[in-house]
Amino acid sequence: MNENQTPKRSDLHNHFNVPPTRTEMHQNMENREPNKRPRRPRRKRFIIAIVGILVIAIGVFGAYKWYSAKNAANSVFNSANIQKARDVSAVIKKNKPISILLLGTDTGALGRNYRGRTDTIIIATLNPKKKKMTLTSIPRDTALSIPGYTQYAPSKLNAAYSFGGTGTSIKSIQQLLDVPIDFYGLINMGGLEKIVNGVGGVTVSPTLTFKYGAANVVKGKKIHLGGKAALDYSRMRDDDPQGDYGRQKRQRQILMDILRKSDSLTTLLSQSFLSSIKKQTQTDLTFDEIVALSTKYRVATHHLKSTHLQGTTQLISGQDYEVASQTEMQRVTNFIRKGLDLGHKSTGTANLTSVTTGTTDQSSYTDTTQSNQNSQYYTKMGSLSNPVDE
Repeated sequence: MNENQTPKRSDLHNHFNVPPTRTEMHQNMENREPNKRPRRPRRKRFIIAIVGILVIAIGVFGAYKWYSAKNAANSVFNSANIQKARDVSAVIKKNKPISILLLGTDTGALGRNYRGRTDTIIIATLNPKKKKMTLTSIPRDTALSIPGYTQYAPSKLNAAYSFGGTGTSIKSIQQLLDVPIDFYGLINMGGLEKIVNGVGGVTVSPTLTFKYGAANVVKGKKIHLGGKAALDYSRMRDDDPQGDYGRQKRQRQILMDILRKSDSLTTLLSQSFLSSIKKQTQTDLTFDEIVALSTKYRVATHHLKSTHLQGTTQLISGQDYEVASQTEMQRVTNFIRKGLDLGHKSTGTANLTSVTTGTTDQSSYTDTTQSNQNSQYYTKMGSLSNPVDE
């Protein structure tokens, strides 16, 4: 650079570290090649799009399945047409213990004019906070005066369903034991076979060795049973030394294993599963209540306790009845109310004339008029609703 030349600013930058002006900086930015950001591979964008579509599709499919399951659940809904003993909606909302009366029939598809009889009568309680569940079997031949049908007293408990349907069965249980029944579930034995198959079979430890139909079991040896075998296992009675009480115990075994396996929401809300049993099952549980039970209450199946109402066999008007003492009824009342977190209350009543013999409360029936009315009714019904033991 000559002495007479005016130095350029770029030279000043190089030799004297003079900072560039704002205009120069702007020109430099314009002349600089733009930074090239790496482009997202098309394949990656394609995968993201596919995942998005799948998420939407799964959501739509899930909504459809939910809607279909709700329709299937509505098909098994049937109100008991009675006033509930308490506000069941509030009970479920507060996650409090509930009770369900489980009734089993063996008379073909439901929904026909002929109701038949309930050979299985079990009161279930579910306590989600304590994670406990109880099952209490009530003998079908328990003697009582059925509400609304006192003219036929004494009657057998399984006649209540024949007389007035599930509502009368519920009122009979509440009168007998003074416990609230929140819901009911009625199932035909053909439905039980499908339910067992639906949960992949059940595993039981037989209470005795016997062969009956598809059931071939050895006492104390655990065995996995499919639907038909489980049904026959729960039906057998004649070869059981405990008679109907032994059968009740086996029924509770089947039910308890079903409950342990049916805590899957997918299984419970499957449209195909619900549709397959809709002709064999009825309940007054709504779809939302079923969902609540399968989510909030399924923990109750973690600990199961069971018992039964023990009666003594008495021959009345040519038929065998099971007559429970007040002491025994009080024990069962305490057991059920404890499962519901309810306070002590005196047990109910069979509403029959009773006398005390020794230290045990027994019941005697001397009303000849009522016995004659009873016999006339059973003759008219063909002994179907109040049967002699098979």
